[in-house]
Amino acid sequence: MKPLHVILAVISGAVAGAAIGLLFAPEKGSDTRCKIAQLLKDKGIKLRGDKLNELVDEITEQVESDAKA
Repeated sequence: MKPLHVILAVISGAVAGAAIGLLFAPEKGSDTRCKIAQLLKDKGIKLRGDKLNELVDEITEQVESDAKA
């Protein structure tokens, strides 16, 4: 495996882990979504509410499919 692939795999794993941690946190989903939106805004990424919901749905589907595998 090339070093770049290893680095990308590690970064992807860290991002996925953080996203899963946020999504399964013991807070209300709306509060979590607001925190995610604020974090993204702080990083200069602006998502509309429907786009944020799509992102959350995609992450949830990926987690569920990984859990079944």
